[in-house]
Amino acid sequence: MKNSDLSQRKNASVARGVGMTTQIYADKAENSEIWDVEGRRYIDFAGGIAVVNTGHRHPKVIEAVKAQLDRFTHTCHQVVPYENYVHLAERLNGITPGNFDKKTIFVTTGAEAVENAIKIARHATGRQAVIAFAGGFHGRTFMGMALTGKTAPYKLGFGAMPGDVFHAPFPVPLHGVTVADSLAALDRLFKADVDPSRVAAIILEPVQGEGGFYEAPRDFVSALRKICDQHGILLIADEVQTGFARTGKMFAMQHHDVAPDITTMAKSLAGGFPLSAVTGRAELMDSPAPGGLGGTYAGNPLGIAAAHAVLDVIEEENLVDRANLLGSRLKQRLESLRADVPEIVDIRGPGFMNAVEFNDAKKNLPSAEFANAVRLKALDKGLILLTCGVYSNVIRFLSPITIQDNVMTEALDILEASIREARA
Repeated sequence: MKNSDLSQRKNASVARGVGMTTQIYADKAENSEIWDVEGRRYIDFAGGIAVVNTGHRHPKVIEAVKAQLDRFTHTCHQVVPYENYVHLAERLNGITPGNFDKKTIFVTTGAEAVENAIKIARHATGRQAVIAFAGGFHGRTFMGMALTGKTAPYKLGFGAMPGDVFHAPFPVPLHGVTVADSLAALDRLFKADVDPSRVAAIILEPVQGEGGFYEAPRDFVSALRKICDQHGILLIADEVQTGFARTGKMFAMQHHDVAPDITTMAKSLAGGFPLSAVTGRAELMDSPAPGGLGGTYAGNPLGIAAAHAVLDVIEEENLVDRANLLGSRLKQRLESLRADVPEIVDIRGPGFMNAVEFNDAKKNLPSAEFANAVRLKALDKGLILLTCGVYSNVIRFLSPITIQDNVMTEALDILEASIREARA
């Protein structure tokens, strides 16, 4: 079997709208490595887009899922409930940011978690409007698209978006947007477009994912909390990509001195099995009537079992601390290249949620071409990378936090060689 043959079959049978970063087809994976159908090995610095923080097929996750397979695979929790759903809710209520009583629901995807967070916020406040930020990504459902602050490819040709969704600029000093600029724009939004008394929620990613791995400044998050408290607005933290040890904390909002009212989670929650969650203040989560929340596959037993194992692995293997160690190693290697690679304009990210941003050295403008050249050269050498950012000029790093030290060294060597060769 060859990748090229499978690519032809894919082109003939799968809709064009399902984009693919690579044309390699996976045959097996273990921890931080993937082997394709032709037997070639790759180091995975994409992690299924932050889904396998605990690595591909972590033994404890696989063991937990196998054990659940032997008991039952589906009853629909809304019909015949099960204890491990309740237990996982208890665990998330205890570890998510916020020193207040919380409750949790489980759904299936990150977009579905965001949709339900908005539903809950609207129901609990009796308000309709929602504010999101430029560059943010919140999913491909219609509400997700409306909230997402990037047009191409997510909104192109899909018609009118849901109403009462407003956007403000996200503070990115590198691109000339300060915290003061963002807050002033939010104030203008309240004066010109939407009365704050109509706003149900403000939603943000503590570190923007698809938008470029820009971290929300501490004073910005504190200011948002004050604005929300002043106007009775709920603060929703979209931790779909930032959660579960990725940023050197269990959740990225723990880098701040404020807590959100509602937190959305998915991706690495279940180590590769489809599961997402919404956790929030108990009184907010209890606002919708029975039947108003849920879904047929919501809280699938296999995903729930996997999530329990993921939380155990994060604690037992000290992955929060390891994320900080690995991120430090990565950023140090990238910093060592600055003198020789003027295309590097920024190296950033908390924990092991890191990115490097490239400009055209002559024009001093964002260079998607350089970033893609690095990605392709790395792929040719056996390292899978992802680009991101409004200008597509950022490479983001989402390796499993469980990556072996020797594999990490190998990956850094490939990364450095690829960056240097992209200049040639």
